[in-house]
Amino acid sequence: MIGSMQVGEITLRIGVGVDADQRVGLILLGAFLLSFGFIRMSTRLMRSPKVPWWPGSVTSGDLHIHHLVFGIVLLLTSGFLAFELAPSSPWMEIFAALFGIGAGLTLDEFALWLHLEDVYWAQEGRRSVDAVAVAFVFAALVILVSPFDSSSGEAVGVVVAVALYRVAISTIAVLKGKYVLGLVGFFMVGFSEVAAIRLARPNSPWARRRYGNRPAKAAKAQARDARWVRRRDRWRDLVGGTPSPS
Repeated sequence: MIGSMQVGEITLRIGVGVDADQRVGLILLGAFLLSFGFIRMSTRLMRSPKVPWWPGSVTSGDLHIHHLVFGIVLLLTSGFLAFELAPSSPWMEIFAALFGIGAGLTLDEFALWLHLEDVYWAQEGRRSVDAVAVAFVFAALVILVSPFDSSSGEAVGVVVAVALYRVAISTIAVLKGKYVLGLVGFFMVGFSEVAAIRLARPNSPWARRRYGNRPAKAAKAQARDARWVRRRDRWRDLVGGTPSPS
């Protein structure tokens, strides 16, 4: 049985039970997080000299198959089968779990396929943690939040106006370099608005265009961004491990 709580025009789907579509999404999301958590823990144990017995700590030969390869195979196989067969329960849940595992393995090495080199433990490797965070936020919002209440009988014009406003305010947040807030703000009121009224990040398109002739504002944005980067990097290191010194 599904319950719902409406906040503005947003519907949060909350209840003691879930429908079939939501159950599949939750299984996929859970498998994604467990897959990422396990493989990240595994690679950190491989890296530790205190755990030489962990599988993968010793390699031989010139060929190294990254775990994103297995992730891509799982994504393609489970996705194709789910689209082609459109099975009922429990096979759809099984395909969802396999797809989530594949997504976790693949996004854990997002930095590798972004830079086309093995930067897993370099500074650039932190982008994998960012990619996983963005994917998790997006998936959770799609599963748990409905941007519009389709049962309220709202006029089409109102829905279109709200959608255009969401797009506009979220675009401003993105232009200011607040990508996650812009994404969340499309689904939930308040996040994009906060990002839109606060200072832009120094290297964002908004800052380059509007802060060039305003050195005081640019310096304030730089100082605020530096504090945010320090907090973000502590979180990245906690989740993904500290990068190797360059």
